[in-house]
Amino acid sequence: MTTHRVIVQIGIRVSTDIPHPNAAALIDAPYGELTVRPVPAPVPAEGQLVVRVRAVAINPLDAIVQSNGRLMYRWLPYPAVLGEDVAGEVVAVGAGVSDFVVGDRVCAYAMGIEKGHDAVSEGGFQHIVAVPASMSARIPHGAAFEEAAVLPLALSTAAAALFETAQLALDLPAPGSAAPRDEIVVVWGGATSVGSNAIQLARAAGYRVVTTASPVRHDAMRALGAEAVFDYRDPDVVRAVVDAVRGSTVAGIVAIAVGSAEPCVTIAAATGARRIALTSPSVSFYDQPRRAGLSLRRLRLITRLVASNVALQARCAVHGIRARFVWGSSIASSAVGPAIWRDYLPAALESGLHRLAPRPRVIGTDLEAVQHGLDLMRRGVSAEKLVIALAGE
Repeated sequence: MTTHRVIVQIGIRVSTDIPHPNAAALIDAPYGELTVRPVPAPVPAEGQLVVRVRAVAINPLDAIVQSNGRLMYRWLPYPAVLGEDVAGEVVAVGAGVSDFVVGDRVCAYAMGIEKGHDAVSEGGFQHIVAVPASMSARIPHGAAFEEAAVLPLALSTAAAALFETAQLALDLPAPGSAAPRDEIVVVWGGATSVGSNAIQLARAAGYRVVTTASPVRHDAMRALGAEAVFDYRDPDVVRAVVDAVRGSTVAGIVAIAVGSAEPCVTIAAATGARRIALTSPSVSFYDQPRRAGLSLRRLRLITRLVASNVALQARCAVHGIRARFVWGSSIASSAVGPAIWRDYLPAALESGLHRLAPRPRVIGTDLEAVQHGLDLMRRGVSAEKLVIALAGE
């Protein structure tokens, strides 16, 4: 039987059984393949936890960063550790943290690729990671780490889309059951990771939800709280959504996945909605070679990206609609972060009010599987999250 002894030193509580040495899947240069090798185990700074990672999830963002070099994350130094979604056990607690103790089972948003963060010690694709306590939450004892790992980035992006003042600016979920409202939130792409969380967060705040998904996912969307679900492939889906919300106020629209912005603008114009939160561009960043330098495919992608955004914003201006892109990490520095991660999520998970969705698809048991997961992501993943269940030591 393993014993656990805790040392308290200079405000930091550290378990003496922290795994050592640490290892991470690093990207050494823009566009590069990930390679697994030893890295130092992090020590928590003020306000941080150190987590022994038991499961990591792969996001489209990770594949986009690898595919685009410095096109988006110009500040990112190399080598870097990608990965935002982690679940595991707390092995160290930094100064100023009172809500967590060593041994807590948590999920957390690893923020290593964001500005002002350590691109190695705070990246998720490793065995031991430093994460912000403010972007961490205990998970129920009955929840598997693989299930909890699907949550952090998708939850944060959905929360930013719904509640940030620069986005839809909806009222936050209140403790307990929110009073129902006769206002509707449209979520285009409900079966996605962001969509599954957006439906639940909007319902927790008292809003009615109308969403889109493939027919096989309709029952699952209703189980999450959507009152109406429509097939996004149906040629008449826009008209069907407009008819479904007729007579009610549309508080805002969340447009998820490539190609969602254009139909959402049409819905907004027809229903009087004034705000759209965009979580994806109108073109796929995967549609380019994964190497440096100009190419015909990259030039075409950039041209389509600029042209589609100009056309989109022009349509929005005509109808008095504001459409802005969402940055999921923005809630870490706003009132939305603690309202969701501290005040809402732990109790909502424990009570079953918030479900861990979508389902995880485990693709490996070691960090070597991360690059395989990124390659799978570029081929297309639907209504599930790719997860690596890291084997215990």
